[in-house]
Amino acid sequence: MASANDGKLLEVILDSWDRNNLILVNLLGALPPGGLEARAMSGSPTVAEMFTHMHFVRLIFLSEDVPECAVPLPEREWVREGSADVIAKELERSAGAVRHAVKSRIQSGEAMNLHYDHPLLYLQHMIWHEGYHHGQIKLALKAAGHPFDDEVIGPLTWDIWMDKTQKR
Repeated sequence: MASANDGKLLEVILDSWDRNNLILVNLLGALPPGGLEARAMSGSPTVAEMFTHMHFVRLIFLSEDVPECAVPLPEREWVREGSADVIAKELERSAGAVRHAVKSRIQSGEAMNLHYDHPLLYLQHMIWHEGYHHGQIKLALKAAGHPFDDEVIGPLTWDIWMDKTQKR
């Protein structure tokens, strides 16, 4: 049986997804010149490739689990896109599609088609996966001699999660 708080809880869950995407886009926007080409070590993916991989992973799972909400997939997964603006637009596009799909499946009570016992698990997987790559991106920048100052990057990342007054 649904309760009056179910709608509020769904909005909080979706807000966590929106914040996750904002953090990624903020990280992308804070990259120094040449940051998209940085690698943690020789043979590792570039920062650009990690961002485009995250976008692709969002959409491939979406196409498999909620095909009615699928949007066109990129032709390739690990792309060395040279424009942070292009990557940001793609992240916004895939974030919106994921948000819509999760909201749709939770509201309808319909199960996911292939993976995950519940739509929330898909969302949690995406957040966990993207947090993993967030750390890799920061490591790649550090290895390339461009570490972030915590006082600069904190308000663009961690504060998004923790500050109750954070304006998005």
